[in-house]
Amino acid sequence: MAALLYKLGRFAHRRRYLVVLLWISLLTLGGVAAAQAPAAGPTTFAMPGTESQRAYDLIDERFEGQRADGATARVVFKAPEGSRITEPALRNVVAATVDELAAGPEVAQATDPFEVKAVSADESAAYAQVTYEVSSAELSEQSRQALSDTMEKATRSGMTVEAGGAALKGERGSHAAEAIGLAVAAVVLLLTLGSLLAAGLPLITALIGVGIGVCSITALASTFELDSTTSVLAMMLGLAVGIDYALFIVSRYRSELADGRLPEDAAGRSLGTAGSTVIFAGLTVVIALAGLAVVNIPLLTKMGVAAAGTVILAVLVALTLVPALLGVAGGRIKAPRMQNKPTNPESVGGSRTPNMGGRWASFVIRRPVAVLLVVVAALCMLAVPTASMQLGLPDEGSQPVTSTQRKAYDLISENFGPGFNGPLLAIADARGSNDPKHAVGELTTVMKGIDGVATVGPPRFNDAGDTAMITVIPESRPGSAETEAVVHAVRETGGDVMNDGGGRLMVSGSTAMNIDVSQKLNDALLPYLALVVGLAFLLLILVFRSLAVPLKAALGFLLSVAASLGAVVAVFQWGWLSSLLGVTDPGPVMSMMPIFMVGIVFGLAMDYEVFLVTRIREAYMNGRTAREAITSGFRHSARVVTAAALIMIAVFAGFMGADEQMVKTIGFGLAVAVFIDAFIVRMTLVPAVLALMGDKAWWLPRRLDSVLPHLDIEGDDLRGEEEHEEFAALVHSTRS
Repeated sequence: MAALLYKLGRFAHRRRYLVVLLWISLLTLGGVAAAQAPAAGPTTFAMPGTESQRAYDLIDERFEGQRADGATARVVFKAPEGSRITEPALRNVVAATVDELAAGPEVAQATDPFEVKAVSADESAAYAQVTYEVSSAELSEQSRQALSDTMEKATRSGMTVEAGGAALKGERGSHAAEAIGLAVAAVVLLLTLGSLLAAGLPLITALIGVGIGVCSITALASTFELDSTTSVLAMMLGLAVGIDYALFIVSRYRSELADGRLPEDAAGRSLGTAGSTVIFAGLTVVIALAGLAVVNIPLLTKMGVAAAGTVILAVLVALTLVPALLGVAGGRIKAPRMQNKPTNPESVGGSRTPNMGGRWASFVIRRPVAVLLVVVAALCMLAVPTASMQLGLPDEGSQPVTSTQRKAYDLISENFGPGFNGPLLAIADARGSNDPKHAVGELTTVMKGIDGVATVGPPRFNDAGDTAMITVIPESRPGSAETEAVVHAVRETGGDVMNDGGGRLMVSGSTAMNIDVSQKLNDALLPYLALVVGLAFLLLILVFRSLAVPLKAALGFLLSVAASLGAVVAVFQWGWLSSLLGVTDPGPVMSMMPIFMVGIVFGLAMDYEVFLVTRIREAYMNGRTAREAITSGFRHSARVVTAAALIMIAVFAGFMGADEQMVKTIGFGLAVAVFIDAFIVRMTLVPAVLALMGDKAWWLPRRLDSVLPHLDIEGDDLRGEEEHEEFAALVHSTRS
């Protein structure tokens, strides 16, 4: 592999303008395709295999003209201080508002709060339920604007009017986080590489790769029903790995130049060594993202595949466009202190001058046992909160306090009870019952007696009279453990009643769907973890030709994830440092957080592992002792790994300033995870473990060694090129 990449690097460097033109053409074609592609249609959120989804399917089948996934809006009216909503003047305004809402575009119905008894006990508030004919994804902007205009008109009476529900768009954040992340990345690259041009090159190549990836996703969005979140995830990961991979190549190229190699030879050797690392680091990320398919949530599968495609693009850009642009830059790619340094062919092999990375490695390997014990103990302490982690999906109580959704949520909680923000929808299928109405009536009576149920609405039968929808209001808020217990109790107790009569009961609604999604994600976490770690373990055996090093990498990653999840639980569930980090409403951790953290952080962690340990193995295979190899590897790679990690932390931490708690959780969790994995595990735990194991770290059974293909990550096959390079360098020096 090294020999093939060596030739590719020399070719891209020599034919640099052709390679640059090809990538610019691809970017242009992607932009044209995205511009001409039809607008993305509504995305279908399906949860195969869950009771909530089966209930939605039954509603679509039995209730003609009613869509189970139809968008809803709950408009809350609050009378001015000292007034009642039942006063004639205010009552007339509410009635007129409901009539106007019902006449709005795409509206199926709007309930009158006075007719359905949706008025608070003290008569200070009321709410109207608006149901639309289409899903929230299909709802037109005209319909949303009509809702907003109607609410605005109602406020002129002096009432407070707020609305929540899927019909309302969430507040879109600015792109300040991405801009801050890129600015910090530029500063870190400049400090690391010491040259403005060298620092700009990884940013430019990463943006080109991301541009092609996002344009491709946009062009295919209508065909494959891809939503905006897919392109956001692809952009975030594409920038992350794109900058990292380009940084690895540029750093190795400059190192080869410093060793006295000619630019074309340096490009070849940088790809023959660091390029191999990039390929296998990229493969681990692709495995982690494509592995999201095991969760069996179509939306997650599409997001994972699309993001994996962007990562593949980042690898291809690093292997072709980066060496081409290095050729275009010429000698200007060197740091200012290197540009006037004479080329010395006898210097090939590198200096042993210690730097910060080498000194840190020396510190660790002098006391590996103490370092190992301290690090493992600290990570285990951080991981303790993970044992009490509760998962859930965010409700409107996690919206920014200034949003109308959050205000409506608070008004409902204060005036009606928190459970009214997350009603359950019980679907009673009594087709197999001799007396459907009697069976449903008995079910309603039983559900009213379940602990935690505040109220049960009257059943609404379909035209055939064999299936009924019943609204069940819990006493607790939607995302709480108490509400989850109510859902399970209704399913169990009510299900027994219906089964006895020859029917069946299913519980759905947004609250029950969130619970089912959380359970599905929780059940899939261990299989997903086993899949990605297992496949990566096999891949790392090929890379390092060792059993101990891949095992150490996998165990270190598990420690990183456990400690990072512990930090997330402590802040967002327990409320530690909540005021400092702007967490207004501690509660269950977002159910998608653990699986996303495993996937994204695993890929990034393996980047650092492969790049760092490959350098150590390269030194070991070149004759250094086990401890000398650790110091040598850190001397060459610690600076780059540190820079790559700092860039990622800056990008993710930028999202902690978002108003939405879901975004804040993702930003905090990923920033903490990268910090722990890069600086505590890879930069501290890894050298300590390798120092303790010594030569045994690189042991591989002979039989297994003979079976495994030889991939040559360290560039051993390039030794045949040494004589040619030294001769070319000597000729170049003579001519100069």
